[in-house]
Amino acid sequence: MSTDPAYFTRMYEGSDDPWGFRSRWYEQRKRDLTLACLPEERYARAFEPGCSIGMLTRGLAQRCASLHAIDPVPTAVEQARREAAGVDHVRVERGRVPRDWPEGTFDLVVLSEMLYYFDDAELHEVIGRTLACALPGATVVAVHWRHEAEGHVRSGDGVHRVLAEVPELSRTAGHVEADFLLDTFAVHPGGRP
Repeated sequence: MSTDPAYFTRMYEGSDDPWGFRSRWYEQRKRDLTLACLPEERYARAFEPGCSIGMLTRGLAQRCASLHAIDPVPTAVEQARREAAGVDHVRVERGRVPRDWPEGTFDLVVLSEMLYYFDDAELHEVIGRTLACALPGATVVAVHWRHEAEGHVRSGDGVHRVLAEVPELSRTAGHVEADFLLDTFAVHPGGRP
């Protein structure tokens, strides 16, 4: 079963930054590496589900002409909106994938620290919706913690093994550390070339 959305609400009731996105060097470094692994200097239209308080959103905004970010927790959305204040091309809304998926196509989809919260059915639905909205050649980036954690349905390694088996995704870069995995993929409709 996927992680109950109430789990995330409870996390933010205890702290406005429950994962230390603002304060931990680990988080800052991981964001910097994520942005550095994006193969294109600029993207036309990006989607970031599970944006939390918007720390990565702020970095992505500098690389995208249009960025749509969502999170299921209202207090996280408020914080992400504050992070993106004054940046007209960033839209932050409340929503949870796979149910709440924006319309249109994207040349960048960022799946950061979120896929291990989904059961098999929802994980495959998220991947399917990612492929359906991705333009040919689009970048998909996935970043996940490698250790066991409360609320995780599967490991980060397990998530990246699933992604590696998707015929439409071709890995273009990978970064492996003791604590996290970071992979970028190019989307090839109909399978890898």
